Amino acid sequence: MKIHVLAQKTELTPPTIRYYEKEGLLNMRHVVRGDNNYRDYTEAAVEHLQLIKRVQAVGFTLKQIKAVMEEKEGSKLEISRSIELLREKMLEMDFRKIELEQAQALLARMLANKLALLKEKQ
Repeated sequence: MKIHVLAQKTELTPPTIRYYEKEGLLNMRHVVRGDNNYRDYTEAAVEHLQLIKRVQAVGFTLKQIKAVMEEKEGSKLEISRSIELLREKMLEMDFRKIELEQAQALLARMLANKLALLKEKQ
């Protein structure tokens, strides 16, 4: 598929997709060059870019994403670093989840107070 189709499917811009490719986040499984040197993206590229977006949304940098995704080719030390990074991010997400739950509880109390106030005014 051409880059504009991939961009629509992933909700990324063509320059972003090209940047990810330049940075090594897309490989031969994701993009091939035709005889005319145009990029032709595979369905695997759609899934891969959606994964990158989800992982970025939880706080990974592109450098961290690349390191974790390259672990099959890495040494034991690199794989161990990836494992540690994944564990750290999971802990961060646990803390964020707690913070969101606390914020939600606060909003629920505020809503209840406002509803009670409105009821009193009637």
